[in-house]
Amino acid sequence: MSDIYSKWLIVSDVDGTLNNKIRKLPEINRLKIKEYVDKGGYFTLCSGRNLQSITPHYKKLSIETPAIFLNGAGIYDFKTEKLLSFTGVESEAEEAIIECANLVKSAQVSVFTDNMIYHIKPKTFGYIMSWADNLDNTVCKGFDEVPRGRWGKIIFFGLPHTLKKVLEFFNKDEVKPLCNTFRSSLLTVEVVAKDVDKGKAVLRLAELLGIERGNIGAIGDYYNDVAMLKSVEHPACCGQAPKDIKALAEYVTCHCNNGAVADFINYIENKYIENKTEG
Repeated sequence: MSDIYSKWLIVSDVDGTLNNKIRKLPEINRLKIKEYVDKGGYFTLCSGRNLQSITPHYKKLSIETPAIFLNGAGIYDFKTEKLLSFTGVESEAEEAIIECANLVKSAQVSVFTDNMIYHIKPKTFGYIMSWADNLDNTVCKGFDEVPRGRWGKIIFFGLPHTLKKVLEFFNKDEVKPLCNTFRSSLLTVEVVAKDVDKGKAVLRLAELLGIERGNIGAIGDYYNDVAMLKSVEHPACCGQAPKDIKALAEYVTCHCNNGAVADFINYIENKYIENKTEG
């Protein structure tokens, strides 16, 4: 068997990509990932989830490659149980986040560190998120109860008109350079450090593994995956992705409910790996 598989890294988003729309792992994905990894390929997850949340999804797969969490803020090696990197927002960005929360009072805010979620005066959204995945969390009366310096990701929850105000704040000339801000769903806006995104984290992981950029594939389904899709040589998206996300993709897979990750691995194998193996 050729060692060409060991020269490839495939990275997948979790929700709406690896998992189906009811957050379950299609068996076809699990089996295909195992087959690919057994041949020597590197596969891992790159998610907006925190480390505790991504862990059960990671452990369902037969993989050992370090995983990326909090939209690129952290890289964790499950094999050694160590953080390989973690980047929180700088102090100026922390102050801007607090200012936005005070201005847009209808927005609910949660701060994610490497090991805890802090909900600031939560009402609905934060509780639902923590309850759904049984995540460790702390309820705070204000930002003064949140430890500074390890804010890996901040989520603003709200209805579209509320989030429009949040985005307008972070798009101001004096605020925009302080952090990276993006929509992650219809009801959420997320903030990470200015030099953090999924794409940079994928390239950093590939560097650690000794994988060339031309041998990296990544698959996602939404706007928080844009940086990742733009950073790799072989981007793919799920069949249900918005049209402008599909425009970034080299390959559009089937719907996530039908095994989008398995579809993408088959594509990479058939077009780039097997023909070289045979040759």
